[in-house]
Amino acid sequence: MTGLMVSMLAFVAGVKDKLTPEKGATATEYSLLVAFIAFLVIGGATAFGTSLSAWFTELGTHVAAWAN
Repeated sequence: MTGLMVSMLAFVAGVKDKLTPEKGATATEYSLLVAFIAFLVIGGATAFGTSLSAWFTELGTHVAAWAN
């Protein structure tokens, strides 16, 4: 998860640098849009990671039962 967060921060920083020359409300709107998308991606990755972790835990339980 840490790698994903670093990647997202680098992405947001890169987009922010590209939007720096723009003035007024347009740059602000793009910054808000990028931040909103970043939060959605992080939330989706967190939810998927939690679901995937639960799936592997259940799988491990089944495999451990086979060994007995």
